[in-house]
Amino acid sequence: MDQGAIAEGRAGAAGTGPEPATVAGSRVRILTYNIRHCRGTDGRVAPERVAEVIAATGADIVALQEVDVGRARTGGLDQADEIARLLGMTPHFHPALHIEEERYGDAILTRLPSRLMRAGPLPGLVRRPGLEPRGALWVEIAVGALRLQVVTTHLGLLGAERIAQTEALLGADWLGDPACRAPTVLLGDFNATSWTRAYHRLTRRLTDARRIAGRNEGRRGGASFPSRFPLLRLDRVFVGEGLTVERLAVVDGPLPRRASDHLPVFADIRLDDR
Repeated sequence: MDQGAIAEGRAGAAGTGPEPATVAGSRVRILTYNIRHCRGTDGRVAPERVAEVIAATGADIVALQEVDVGRARTGGLDQADEIARLLGMTPHFHPALHIEEERYGDAILTRLPSRLMRAGPLPGLVRRPGLEPRGALWVEIAVGALRLQVVTTHLGLLGAERIAQTEALLGADWLGDPACRAPTVLLGDFNATSWTRAYHRLTRRLTDARRIAGRNEGRRGGASFPSRFPLLRLDRVFVGEGLTVERLAVVDGPLPRRASDHLPVFADIRLDDR
């Protein structure tokens, strides 16, 4: 794997910028990663390769998108369970798509104490019934004596679709639920650049972690898609009150560029214990 140093918010996958992260007091490393059902840019399905990329980052909490469970195209494997097993973590999974025994959706993995708070669908467009179904997953995670609310999602490809889904996420069932009290992190593949309406709607309530990290470190996180030649920032971390983002970086290098068509993005976060 690449042994280069961090530059412009980009980190190598092993032995580079991401020093192994352990929960120290109220600090935690959280990562989001669209794994494209573990099918790499070389066409090979390899959950162990995805797990290796994640393990090298030392992440404590991992949000995954495009996870296959029991699907014929990936050998019927429960990818959420297998990746969690390889990492020594506990998986939480929500299938946005469920056809007979085949499931496909989002997961949150962690080695910290956790409990599932909510898993469910997000709205599509009534006039476009054939769009891929989307969902979200909310898990409460104990970070020392504190409780962190972690919500992950993978929004749709159409602007109107993303707006409907963003409004739902900000509504009473998700971030607007009284149980989803600060501190809160929303992360995943938003299919939204910084000039889209969905992005601006989210930043009225939450803060893009890249902006805080850029202010703290004098640099900004880089693009994560497509992995072979990253151009777009689609994979994002948003934070609420009570959180400080100490660092944010895209995980880059030969292995991450093969393992999926997205690169992972991690953020080092400090919880305000006051």
